[in-house]
Amino acid sequence: MGQVIAQRMTADVDSEVIVFLIGMRINSYWKIHKWLPVALAMPRMLRELQADPASGFLSGESWRGNPTVMVQYWRSFDDLERFAKDASRTHRPAWAAFNRATAGNADVGIWHETYRVRPGDLETIYNNMPPFGLGRATRQVPAQGHRECARPDGAHGTSDHREDAGESDVRSGCAAGWGVMTYKFAPFRRRIFSITFPTSTETKKLSNPDTGMAIRTNGSRYPA
Repeated sequence: MGQVIAQRMTADVDSEVIVFLIGMRINSYWKIHKWLPVALAMPRMLRELQADPASGFLSGESWRGNPTVMVQYWRSFDDLERFAKDASRTHRPAWAAFNRATAGNADVGIWHETYRVRPGDLETIYNNMPPFGLGRATRQVPAQGHRECARPDGAHGTSDHREDAGESDVRSGCAAGWGVMTYKFAPFRRRIFSITFPTSTETKKLSNPDTGMAIRTNGSRYPA
């Protein structure tokens, strides 16, 4: 995975990137002969793509589960489509095998989604993380100055405040009051862990220790 970078980083994206999500779902676990070939097809494709820098494949991250999830980053949609349709590549035979295996049944499923992301239409943060995701696929730089938050057209500053339920560090000053909050959870009055997530400076009460819910000033709730 790489060495942890002990600071806030962001992806430096100066051209369009294709974000391709793909995965599979096992619907009949006992029919191993149906889903195992599908599960083994993706590692073969990845080895082929990683060995060919000209393919346009930049990087990918994957997570196990049912369904599985893999996020791939491509240089362009043309590159992705070219790989998918090339009969000499590993995808076309795997796709044909899947269609044969699932003819008349639903023992295994596959899914994918494709997004075209342009510079300026994205926001990434990697805090105390090794190179990961779009940052690993492109280039990571410190999240400073105009890169500090999702709406980088305002002045920057830092404000701290703490409450009984936990602590927060809000980097404010971005347009529309958006910044990044690091919130230390304190269930049962005992600090357990912390996460970082986008927030608004309009958030007054960080958390209700009785319900474990964060409460916005407009009264809406979302899991803390």
